[in-house]
Amino acid sequence: MDPRDELLIQLKNAAGWKSGEELSRQMAMTRSAVWKHIVKLREEGYNIESSPRKGYRLADPDLIVASDVLKDLAGGLFDRPQSRFLRQTASTNLDARHLAETGAPEGTLVVADSQDSGKGRRARKWFSPPGLGIYLSFVLRPAISPAEAAKITLLTSVSTAEALSELTGLQARIKWPNDILAGGKKIAGILAEISTELDSINYMVVGLGLNINVPLGAFPEELRGTATSVLIETGREFSRAQLLKAILRDFERRYGAARRDGFQSALKRWRELSDVIGKNIRVETAGETVKGTVVELDRDGALVLRDSRGAVRRFLSGDIIRESR
Repeated sequence: MDPRDELLIQLKNAAGWKSGEELSRQMAMTRSAVWKHIVKLREEGYNIESSPRKGYRLADPDLIVASDVLKDLAGGLFDRPQSRFLRQTASTNLDARHLAETGAPEGTLVVADSQDSGKGRRARKWFSPPGLGIYLSFVLRPAISPAEAAKITLLTSVSTAEALSELTGLQARIKWPNDILAGGKKIAGILAEISTELDSINYMVVGLGLNINVPLGAFPEELRGTATSVLIETGREFSRAQLLKAILRDFERRYGAARRDGFQSALKRWRELSDVIGKNIRVETAGETVKGTVVELDRDGALVLRDSRGAVRRFLSGDIIRESR
């Protein structure tokens, strides 16, 4: 284990302050070496307090530490030494795309404590405050056609909703094509980007932003009516690392099943968790706006809509807005 990772874990698991002498003994290094690692971690942005009599204390105990996460994912899809766990970055999707372009294998992760330029669909900015959410992207190289790529987004939606419900008790719902709702408001969003070669996928980057311990007052004013967090919905704070691991484990299981048997099991669960089937909506795409009633999500992951004139339409992307009868 990297000594700085080990030091972070020691401080994260400590009940308050931890002396330099104790850290030196547990890590089998001199107190001077411990101090040098503390300095490096501070330079990377970690808020570590120090006191001559008490020792050291991590001011942000809800850290996501690489070795802690990868240990629990050992032997599986996401057990990749190329993964990056960052204190801050512009965009985890941009970082993951760069890793994919340079040959990173399927399952490579990029996790950040904050993003300056995180994006959702249509280049909308994703609010990414430090230490309060999950900002994650991972590389996939699925043996499917580009036309099937939307199914990966739906599968990720299911894994996120299931992990949220299991760990927090929230009744998370899925809004087509890439949003997770809690209490009728957006708690998470997914952005998938692909690089194709002829009729195959070279690589796919799946990005996830999930609001966990964000208080209402921390959201920009324009988001307070539409966005929410686990903290707002439950009144409790939750471990970001535990939620991250739960989402990745669920995705690994469902993705493995999809590679063996196809996506129908994931699509079935998506339909059960859907917040839109049977509802009157309008779909806004780059070229048109269509009103109608959602009939189903078909086997290709497309939204099937019966429009106001009775015609059946299929959409693989777009924004949907609820309509009153």
